Amino acid sequence: MRAATLSNGLRVIVWPVHHIPNVALNLWVRAGSRNEAPGITGLAHFFEHMMFNGTLRRHPGEFDRLMETQGGANNAFTSDDVTVYQDWFPSHALELVLDLESDRVANLAFSPQLIESERGVVASERRLRVEDNPHGLLAEQVQAAAFLAHPYRFPTIGWPEDIRSWRMQDLRTFYQAYYAPNNLTLTLAGDLDPEHALALVRRYFEPIAAQPPPAAVQTREPEQLAERRLRIRRNVQLPLLQCAYKAPDAADPRAPAIELLLSVLVDGDASRLHRSLVERQRLAIEVAGHWQEGFDPGLLWLSLTLPPQAGPDEVLGALDRELAGLVRDGVTEAELARARNLAVVGFWKKLATIDGKAHFLGEHEVFHGGWSALFEAPARLAAVSRARLRAVAGDILDDRRRTVGMLAGQ
Repeated sequence: MRAATLSNGLRVIVWPVHHIPNVALNLWVRAGSRNEAPGITGLAHFFEHMMFNGTLRRHPGEFDRLMETQGGANNAFTSDDVTVYQDWFPSHALELVLDLESDRVANLAFSPQLIESERGVVASERRLRVEDNPHGLLAEQVQAAAFLAHPYRFPTIGWPEDIRSWRMQDLRTFYQAYYAPNNLTLTLAGDLDPEHALALVRRYFEPIAAQPPPAAVQTREPEQLAERRLRIRRNVQLPLLQCAYKAPDAADPRAPAIELLLSVLVDGDASRLHRSLVERQRLAIEVAGHWQEGFDPGLLWLSLTLPPQAGPDEVLGALDRELAGLVRDGVTEAELARARNLAVVGFWKKLATIDGKAHFLGEHEVFHGGWSALFEAPARLAAVSRARLRAVAGDILDDRRRTVGMLAGQ
């Protein structure tokens, strides 16, 4: 394992693994909807699209064509906090891929025609994922209601009017600030020599000039003092119920207990909410949940899909009784052991792949204080006691600090 910081601030971490002749690359950009403002929401996600649309050196589509010719593939995603670009390729293509990645970091093309074309693609994606998707529509409204001040209230894909009205200067300013090398973390895992890989990274990335650090997000969300509720009427087949509880940031020491709490509640058919609400009471068809792990305190979500004639208010009452019982009595030893086993198995299963290694390196470097923290994850999970988990449940599952969204038929 080798880690280095280039003279321009780019952080690089290399994990050599020689089981297969492939490499996984992740490029982490500290830019998400958290870094936006009214009028420019959705820009971080828009750049996820634009970064595949050509540079001053290469035509649109050439990035994919060159990588695929070598047997490689790529993808990307945007969240509230980061944008991550992912490449998978044979080890002999390392230099080509680093050339391609550094080129689009340094020389992205701002063609007005391509910008307008991609603006239409993003608007269509928004219609598909949000406006015509009951789950996406409700989640967007719940998140917007859950935050009064913090930019986490902005949808990652952007508000419709903002998508239509971004200006060229908005794009150039965002790109210069957030796609600077001192705002990036590059991770590599696979069949490579660390010294050779670092030399190539320096060759292609070090000539890119650092920029002044982006403006820090200063806003802190004020304490939520009462539950917020919203109800949407739409022509839907299945009602939905979503509860979003205020939750800590990713670096909080309670993180392992939060992960296990979610597992106890919604992970698999043996989870507490599935057994109670889906199997025994038949009030829900599906239960799910996730924790928004970001730089700032976010949300812990519980999402329920209900039978056609179910009333969200009735289901919310049943959900509250289950959560109150957990806060009052805690979890059983068997529930804690199951959750811990699922988490540890999932950790090692992901870490067994070069893709998982590249992702975990970046995730821990960016969110958890350093890449080496990933090796402490199993021990942190093992240290969570029933008392600790119960205390964390009491801290988070407080209906005064949640936003409830209901979507039902008209």
